[in-house]
Amino acid sequence: MARHLITSAIPYINGIKHLGNLVGSQLPADLYARYLRARGHEVLFLCATDEHGTPAELAAAKAGKPVADYCAEMWAVQARLAEGFRLSFDHFGRSSSPQNHRLTQHFAKVLDEAGLIREVSETQMYSNADGRFLPDRYIEGTCPNCGFDSARGDQCDNCTKQLDPVDLINPHSTISGSTDLEMRETKHLYLAQSKMKDELEKWIDTREGWPVLTTSIAKKWLNDGDGLQDRGITRDLDWGIPVQRGDDPWPGMEGKVFYVWFDAPIEYIACAQEWVEAGKGDDWARWWRTDAGAQDVRYTQFMGKDNVPFHTLGFPVTILGSGEPWKLVDYIKSFNYLNYDGGQFSTSRGRGVFMDQALEILPADYWRWWLLSHVPETSDAEFTWEAFQSGVNKDLADVLGNFASRVTKFCRSKFSEAVPEGGTQGPRELQLIADLTAKLRDYEANMEALEIRKAAAALRGAWVLGNEYLQEVAPWSTFKTDPEQAAMQIRLALNMIRLYAVISAPFIPDACADLLAAMQTGDDSWPTDVAAALTMLPPGHAFTVPEVTFRKITDAEREDWAERFAGTRD
Repeated sequence: MARHLITSAIPYINGIKHLGNLVGSQLPADLYARYLRARGHEVLFLCATDEHGTPAELAAAKAGKPVADYCAEMWAVQARLAEGFRLSFDHFGRSSSPQNHRLTQHFAKVLDEAGLIREVSETQMYSNADGRFLPDRYIEGTCPNCGFDSARGDQCDNCTKQLDPVDLINPHSTISGSTDLEMRETKHLYLAQSKMKDELEKWIDTREGWPVLTTSIAKKWLNDGDGLQDRGITRDLDWGIPVQRGDDPWPGMEGKVFYVWFDAPIEYIACAQEWVEAGKGDDWARWWRTDAGAQDVRYTQFMGKDNVPFHTLGFPVTILGSGEPWKLVDYIKSFNYLNYDGGQFSTSRGRGVFMDQALEILPADYWRWWLLSHVPETSDAEFTWEAFQSGVNKDLADVLGNFASRVTKFCRSKFSEAVPEGGTQGPRELQLIADLTAKLRDYEANMEALEIRKAAAALRGAWVLGNEYLQEVAPWSTFKTDPEQAAMQIRLALNMIRLYAVISAPFIPDACADLLAAMQTGDDSWPTDVAAALTMLPPGHAFTVPEVTFRKITDAEREDWAERFAGTRD
């Protein structure tokens, strides 16, 4: 048994996330956590809400609520939706927690003592109309690199180029829309990333098997242009973690808070402390400190490609630069974007399907299966209603659901609601066991390698083997001439339902729990020996015919949903 620490990129607090957000971090992280638990490993799976920075302030202002109240309400909403999608976090924390306040201020102190924080006098955009300095995300304009007309003052979401507000063409305040902006002098703290460039590059080169997407983005930020730049880690905001050196004030930094991208990754560690203080665990340090046991932990992070620079550069600078024995990430699984029906998902424009809406339409497993089997690993992927309907109907309804229904209903009608006895396996059954074993080993290998699409394809291939066996041996025909042989075929097939439920649970946990319940077994042990696993339900073992495991999506539903989610969210 190994120990695995898993973190998903923490979602912003500003509203309900869409399916593109879900499949870009939390959902594949949950798949991996569930799979590892099923294989008997010890897992700590952490996530949280990212509650600081401009998006939180803007969203709270729009909602007409104090930002602290808004964040508390939205944390509860996001936690409920995470549960709805069966995201199996061991703890779902908050970056505004006291634990993250203390830890962020601690890191600032030790980084300063290590000579990695410098104070910079700089000019910053000031809005005369708003009467305040504008943090980067309060400023939008046209990207000078790609021409995108909604680039933010810190980064262009279109081309991912890091920006400063002064780089933008025709900038304006996102608070008032005013273009009456001017540069004024202020002071901020900078993390001296440039001093850590060589150490960072050596560390990145020691990471084995990282996705090309991850390493290429990291290397680009390290080496393109003038190379890795120092990064401001404070902002002029009211909401956030106050700038302090540990427990002590930081002269000249009064009224400022730490930049959200400095404190947000630190929340991964703080979240484990929250987990302990919530009474769910007893030792966070054995997961996070290599002097307390974390040297035996494998740490995997999941995120969209836009988050890669902060996790391959900024957060490692914080960890390495501290000089303290913190656990560094071993593997970063990054994803491209999931687009929506010929365009992009858009939170601001309400374009696409959002997590709450998805669960109102269909149960979580329908979405989990389609999203994970189409996860944008090697390139951007696209959600279309036609593809969704086809995937659900062909994979879930026609293959897995149909198999469970046919087998149980036939057994009930010809034998009883109990596993029949009689008959002996022959060459066809031995071939099926060999084929299932090969497909299962393929599935396992792809899950271990975090090749999620390939794992989904292997799993579906295992389901197909059962249907092909039924079609070939045709127990409904065999029963007419050799009832005992038909009994053996159905006994094997009933055991295959249990096997499918066990190995499919990381993808579709609710349906698999229902299938195990129908088979009247709580044994969800992983089938290391397929032949033995296919005898787990002995003759005489009672079962019930399950409800329809997956229903088909109709053309009328597909057309209705395509129309409903093409426009603007209320």
